[in-house]
Amino acid sequence: MASNAFNFQSFIIRLLFALILVFATYNPSGYSFYDWLYIGLESGFQPLMAFAGIILTIGWVVYIRATLTSLGIIGLILAFAFFGTLLWMVIDWGIVPADSIQTITYIVLSLLSMVLAIGMSWSHIRRRMSGQLDVNDVDEEVN
Repeated sequence: MASNAFNFQSFIIRLLFALILVFATYNPSGYSFYDWLYIGLESGFQPLMAFAGIILTIGWVVYIRATLTSLGIIGLILAFAFFGTLLWMVIDWGIVPADSIQTITYIVLSLLSMVLAIGMSWSHIRRRMSGQLDVNDVDEEVN
């Protein structure tokens, strides 16, 4: 049975894996699966590319499924609205220039990672805030 101990370190680990997943899939630096695949299609598709693609797909399925299950559609919309308006404020206040597409892309990818990490952690956070268990938390040994 999984440990019920959830803390800030647990969230940071989920965030770190979400950042790796998102930035390994695509980032504006040119070092991502997207760029590797784009260049690879010109020189020939390799088995390692397929293997890496499968690993990334598994990661995306795990994170998206957990996020949709824990946050739901309304929670997901609220999370994206929250981070979207946060980005809007940062641009409006002049902290990030609106014409810096690369910087904005990095920020959007980081915010997407935050949404995924929150989605992976939300059941734990909700249980801490409310004291209520999820259906998944019920011990299977109880009849």
